[in-house]
Amino acid sequence: MTTSKKQRKKRPLLLSHTRPPLAKKQAAPSLSAKATRHLIRSHHQLLKAREKAAAAGDAERVAAIDAEIAARGGLESYQLASRTGQSRERGGDSSIVLLEWLRPVLKQITSSAPKLRVLEIGALSTQNACSKASQLEVTRIDLHACEPGIQQQDFMQRPLPAGDEERFHVISLSLVLNFVPTPVGRGEMLKRCRLFLTSAGLPQGIEGGFSSCLFLVLPAACVTNSRYLTRERLLEIMECLGFRLREEKITRKLIYQLWFYDNQVRGPGRVFRKEEINPGKSRNNFSIVLHSTHDDT
Repeated sequence: MTTSKKQRKKRPLLLSHTRPPLAKKQAAPSLSAKATRHLIRSHHQLLKAREKAAAAGDAERVAAIDAEIAARGGLESYQLASRTGQSRERGGDSSIVLLEWLRPVLKQITSSAPKLRVLEIGALSTQNACSKASQLEVTRIDLHACEPGIQQQDFMQRPLPAGDEERFHVISLSLVLNFVPTPVGRGEMLKRCRLFLTSAGLPQGIEGGFSSCLFLVLPAACVTNSRYLTRERLLEIMECLGFRLREEKITRKLIYQLWFYDNQVRGPGRVFRKEEINPGKSRNNFSIVLHSTHDDT
């Protein structure tokens, strides 16, 4: 049976379909803070323009944008800027915050006990704070692996776990969701994370009610200055997916959240559309669309 046009529109794109072509030459080894911000901002703007052109079927415009992205250094240049922004001297390693929140649990894990399994999506380095915690077993993936120890993989194509031993106790989604170019794609990514979380196999004797969890980091403007998403709306979306907010930290630039997953869907069947809830001419258009709380496997 021929798939209808409406059905095709609802199918989310793979993350690998949204990344720009790789540049042939490496970008400069270091960038100033101003240059870093400009490169990341312009890269995201070009990706949004590319997505709009692709949706309109404008292949010529898509090719032109791809050429411009490549001329600016491509994905490697973007990754360099991201790594620079997360460097220790700039205080940008978000896993430091995650490690602080996990520390009470990690203190209870002995050297002979099973480790907490962590999946780091969009990993840029094997030398972040989490890599130094002996109680963690970290699996790192990214669309373009920039160093050994990081698997080159699209999370949206990662094979579904065959059992709990292939699932994780912690998933890190740090400055990744905002990279997904479509609101529907962001909702699908959050839904898919649930399939990779488990509380099974946690070391015995852990106190404090620890559960499998999702570490989410977004630019603060995504929830403080968007027409379509507020902190309250994000809480509603996450709670409908079965998450409970355990920890939160908001800075001028970023919002950090640790969500415990209890698999208790609140408001089953609820739909979150792209609707204006925070009007204003100076606001951005970031949003998360959730057509269903059910997993599409």
